[in-house]
Amino acid sequence: QVHLVESGGGSVQTGGSLRLSCTVSVPENSIKNYYLGWSRTGVEKEREGVATVATDGRTFYSESVKGRFTISRDNAKNTIYLEMNSLKPEDTAMYYCTAERVDRVTLALEKRPEKFSSWGQGTQVTVSS
Repeated sequence: QVHLVESGGGSVQTGGSLRLSCTVSVPENSIKNYYLGWSRTGVEKEREGVATVATDGRTFYSESVKGRFTISRDNAKNTIYLEMNSLKPEDTAMYYCTAERVDRVTLALEKRPEKFSSWGQGTQVTVSS
């Protein structure tokens, strides 16, 4: 069973920065064979995929965060990160860490972290104007 625990959320003003972390536990002990990502759900907004990091380190971003957010992974620590800069009020949301085994990821799925099967419980990010 895959277990994900997010941390690092909080409240910031417009233009501020936050760094989210997610510790991932998997049956294989190492996360190297997992695609990992971040998704978010805002008030009265649909679930949105934010960023994905593939097993080979390739990264994908939604247009709404490209150039402002950076996703990274540390396989040795079983942890992924989301560095968020130039935050805007529209970034306010619950942020979830997601995971999917590489053998279940198709080309259509690799850029869709909101479709991954394993989710954490989320961490709230609030950006005030």
